[in-house]
Amino acid sequence: MILSLKFNINEKLYLRDPEETELGRKILQQGILSIHAMGFESFTFKKLAKEIGTTEASIYRYFENKHRLLLYLVDWYWSWQEYRIVFQTNNLSNADDKLKIAIKILADQVEDDVSTGHIDEKLLYEIVMAEGAKSYLTKHVTEDNKAKFFKPYKDLCARIAGFIKEVNPDYLYSFSLSSTIIEMAQAQKFFMRNLPSLTDFGSSKNEMEIVAFLENIVFSSIRKNKK
Repeated sequence: MILSLKFNINEKLYLRDPEETELGRKILQQGILSIHAMGFESFTFKKLAKEIGTTEASIYRYFENKHRLLLYLVDWYWSWQEYRIVFQTNNLSNADDKLKIAIKILADQVEDDVSTGHIDEKLLYEIVMAEGAKSYLTKHVTEDNKAKFFKPYKDLCARIAGFIKEVNPDYLYSFSLSSTIIEMAQAQKFFMRNLPSLTDFGSSKNEMEIVAFLENIVFSSIRKNKK
C-alpha cells in the first residue's frame, strides 16, 4: 500500500492550500515541470495557466506571486529530505552512521518518490539546485525569515547539527558545518554537471565521489576538534 506524503507547509505562503484540490495539485505538478523547463525568471502564472487549462486568476487564488510558489516548492523539498533522513536513521544508535546517511541522502542522486504522485522530486531537486537560492536572496529576506518561511531548511540543518553533536559533543561549529554540508552537496553536484572544471568530479559524474569528499571533510573536522 502506498501512503501519500503531505507536509505542513507554512500557511502564509499560500492563499488556498494547493494540496486540498485537484487544481492546486496540478499547479504544483505543472509548476515544477514549467520552472524546470524554462527557468524561474521566464516562468509566469500566465504560462502555467495555459499549460494546465485554467485561468491566470485561478492560480492567483492559490499563490500571491511566483516567488511564493517557489518558496512553497523549496520548503516542500527540504521537508521531504528531512523526512527521508529521519526515516532512514530512526532505528540507528551509531552517531557516525546517522551522519553518513544524512550526507549520502543530500549528496547522492535524487529519484522520484512514488508516494508523492503530483510531485516529481527528481525535477524538484534540480530546481532547488539551480534556483533555490532565489527563494532567499531577496530584499525582503528579513521579513520572510520573521514569517518563518525558511523553517524546513532550518529544521533540516538543526537535525544534521544534532548528528554532528552526537559524534562530538565538544564540536563548536555544528550548525555552520551542517549548513555547509547542505550547500556543498548542492554546489558540487551543480558544478559537476555544469561547471566541471570547478570540481574533481567533472569527468566521472559520480555522486558517490561527492559523498566520499563530504564525509572526508566533515569527519576530519569533527575528529580534529574532538577532546
